[in-house]
Amino acid sequence: MARDATGGTGSGEQGARPAPAGAVPERLLAEATRLFAERGYDRTSVQEIVAAAGVTKGALYHYFGAKDDLLHEIYGRVLRLQTERLEAIASSAAPVEERLAEAAADVVVTSIENLDDTKIFFLSMHHLGPDQQKAVRAERRRYHERFRGLIEEGQRAGRFRPEASADLVADFFFGSVHHLGTWYRADGPLSARQVAAEFSDLLLHSVRLP
Repeated sequence: MARDATGGTGSGEQGARPAPAGAVPERLLAEATRLFAERGYDRTSVQEIVAAAGVTKGALYHYFGAKDDLLHEIYGRVLRLQTERLEAIASSAAPVEERLAEAAADVVVTSIENLDDTKIFFLSMHHLGPDQQKAVRAERRRYHERFRGLIEEGQRAGRFRPEASADLVADFFFGSVHHLGTWYRADGPLSARQVAAEFSDLLLHSVRLP
């Protein structure tokens, strides 16, 4: 059966308005993110998502399989972005202090720029299946280990305090990053880059030699 412009079959489904511009997966993710943020994951139906995106249920199931796959991808795309950026920063030829400062600032800025995505995920992660939760935790662990590796590199090079626990420093930093969604507001007194600079400075102060 031929597919129509909404990404479904020609028979269509009730409630789906004409598809706006943009690729179907991106529209589905954008509308799912908006609806999950407004109503909560468990109070948003598949029909509401496809109606908002202007596609059919068949299109959603073709690209994502189930509603929890949308939730998984909402956070997954942010984590992939942050991982790629961290790898580029960590692999540069800059001094380790500069790389750690830049990595710290970058994860704050990208978290704030995708605040709905991260808030939705951390509030709703328990809705994912065991395999999805395991995969996400593994990806986050790899990211944290790469970040922690910068602290350890600085310690080996004699640039950071050797007695500082790289694990505790990294855990404390990421705990603060993960709580950004509880207090940061775009119309507040601090911009994303100002918050990033403060977080980065605090991190560097915690590991620098006296």
